[in-house]
Amino acid sequence: MTASFTKNFTDHSNPQGYQFEFHCDKCGSGFRSTYAASTMGLATGMLNAAGQLFGGVLGRAASAGNQLKDAFRGKAWDDAFAAAIAQIKPQFHQCTRCGGWFCPEICWNAKASLCKNCAPDTNEELASAQAKAMGQSAASQIAEKVSKLDLTGGVDARAQTAAVCQSCGAPSTGSKFCGGCGKPMAAAPTPCPKCSAPIPAGSKFCPDCGSPRG
Repeated sequence: MTASFTKNFTDHSNPQGYQFEFHCDKCGSGFRSTYAASTMGLATGMLNAAGQLFGGVLGRAASAGNQLKDAFRGKAWDDAFAAAIAQIKPQFHQCTRCGGWFCPEICWNAKASLCKNCAPDTNEELASAQAKAMGQSAASQIAEKVSKLDLTGGVDARAQTAAVCQSCGAPSTGSKFCGGCGKPMAAAPTPCPKCSAPIPAGSKFCPDCGSPRG
């Protein structure tokens, strides 16, 4: 059997009946055909049930029914498939440019009478581009603002400090006094005898005037 509109479908048929689901070639959403019961399948099921009760002739009739159903399975399936195509085909639009079948709600450009793969919607594309640009701009502005934040407020980079408190061994938090014992985290600087500028501990000369520590 040759049939159009069969590129993208799922067969949900079973021995009791036939049902098919056809999908949009772009988004994958679909429509499912009405379930059509198989007359042969129902008849065989009834014979099987009767055969279990009575056995003998009815049981052999059920076996014959299965063979008959297998013999006509191809034509019955083809007929059900053709009926499903006729039912669902109007739910889709075929693109004359690419030949695909598309759902009208999401993937069809009604103004261009083409699918959105072949004729993207300008408003959707513009909105997408604007959102992308705004996201990139916002990320750039946030990064710039963060780079200007003072994340070391209260820390005097010029003051001598130590990794641990020399008195109790508590780790330094960047503050002038130890959080464990309250003592200065570094030795108090000595004032220069000449200019009174603080001379850090360990320095032999004043960093401002060069006079010896004294």
